[in-house]
Amino acid sequence: MDRRSAVRTALRSLAAAALTTVAAPAVLRGRYRLFAASPAEYSARTIALMHEATVIDMLCQFAFEDLRKDDVPLATRWLRDPAAFTAEHFATFRDSGVSVLALGSGPGNYDDAMKFYAQWNGFIASHGDWFTRIDDAGDLRSVKPSGKIGIMLSAQISDHFRTPDDVDTFYSLGQRVSQLTYNMQSRIGAGFLENRDGGLSAFGHSIVQRMEHVGMVVDLSHCADQTTLDALAAVTRPPIFSHASSRALMPTCPRCKSDDALKRLAAKGGVVGIPMIRFMIRPAPPVTVEHVVDHVEHLFTLIGPDHVGIGSDLDMAGLANPFPRTGAPSVLGQPNFSRYGAYFTPHGGAHVDGLDHSKRIFDLTEAMVRRQHSDASIKLLLGGSFARVLSATWK
Repeated sequence: MDRRSAVRTALRSLAAAALTTVAAPAVLRGRYRLFAASPAEYSARTIALMHEATVIDMLCQFAFEDLRKDDVPLATRWLRDPAAFTAEHFATFRDSGVSVLALGSGPGNYDDAMKFYAQWNGFIASHGDWFTRIDDAGDLRSVKPSGKIGIMLSAQISDHFRTPDDVDTFYSLGQRVSQLTYNMQSRIGAGFLENRDGGLSAFGHSIVQRMEHVGMVVDLSHCADQTTLDALAAVTRPPIFSHASSRALMPTCPRCKSDDALKRLAAKGGVVGIPMIRFMIRPAPPVTVEHVVDHVEHLFTLIGPDHVGIGSDLDMAGLANPFPRTGAPSVLGQPNFSRYGAYFTPHGGAHVDGLDHSKRIFDLTEAMVRRQHSDASIKLLLGGSFARVLSATWK
């Protein structure tokens, strides 16, 4: 029996138990433990929604480097030697409920990007029974029935595009999403940590045009305000903020997007993915899944469920940032990083409290169920909104 058949059978059994067994507390509560290693309980409705939806995490870091544990981090080891990725490792991905994940790396310059995509194509090919590359709308439709995890080749920076022709080259290697800038200035435009935001450059316009011509999604998550607005004006296909939250709820964090930018995104048919980074959700602790849902609800009201999805910016294990062997998180060394208003857990993590595990989308779904959102809206959040944009943009 495959995993989906087992879930269907379990749900039928749970429903039958609810009708015939009046003495069992779990049945009366309608809540069930899904995972032996976790005491967490989920409602039958959450289980059904996760079973039915093609869940898309529009920015999943796969595995961050963690030098606290190993001299060679798992993420590096797996790409160097795909055989090092075992069935036990895959179980974490399989049980997460995520159907499709978009990679979160910034591959850097042209040569580094060539290596990056070669390694990932090799890794996916080496584990064809477990993973499949997501290239088009047909892949989005077929990945859940296949029982595999879909990997979307993407980038958090576009510095590897030396000319517009390079967009064609990397599209042919499988790249389907590219973030125009990271945090600083590039030939394309300004990231939000840059001192001056001159907007989208002439070169940036040519890259956007070529991306739309080949069918590559334009991502504006880290772009500074004017660069974001210029790009939104330039695009003719739906763009995305793969991972961004609402500045209306985080007015001191310019990394979050303004209501104006969010409305313009929606007007172009785009989608914003809610992150699970603590200092992009709330300015100070405590910060929980309930505060994540606050952002979801603000966006539902502002631009509608059709324009909201998930971009956790965590790795599959729940880490939100790489860890050096000792000392502070390495992300702190960036110029103007104070603009984030960053704060961390006692162990140096940047994740939302309680979501530092692979099954975090179950927790988000459960919180949405508690807030009495409709099945249709929750399914859009889980992946339906991003599936629409990707299908509209990819050729």
